[in-house]
Amino acid sequence: MKRFAFKMFLKPGCEAEYERRHALLWEELRQQLSDAGVRNYSIFWDKDTNILFGYQEVTGESNSQDSDTADEITRKWWDYMSDIMEVNPDNSPITVPVKEVFHLD
Repeated sequence: MKRFAFKMFLKPGCEAEYERRHALLWEELRQQLSDAGVRNYSIFWDKDTNILFGYQEVTGESNSQDSDTADEITRKWWDYMSDIMEVNPDNSPITVPVKEVFHLD
């Protein structure tokens, strides 16, 4: 299992909408993430910076933020979220990997 942490950037004033959309996460996206080997996935929000911090464990080399391997459902979700997040030209969220410097089981 590989651990992957990353930052994303929420647009100001979109905090409640971001939470609302994730509370209603599409079942087909949940299934796709599970099928892709994504586990223990959390997203945290830093209200002082409006930065989202994501953490997930994956069984393969890819992760949920990898635009090179994104499927149709993931791309549809990115399109849906693009109005409230900072995104790339393909609507994938601007994602900055965060280097792990310490881990304790």
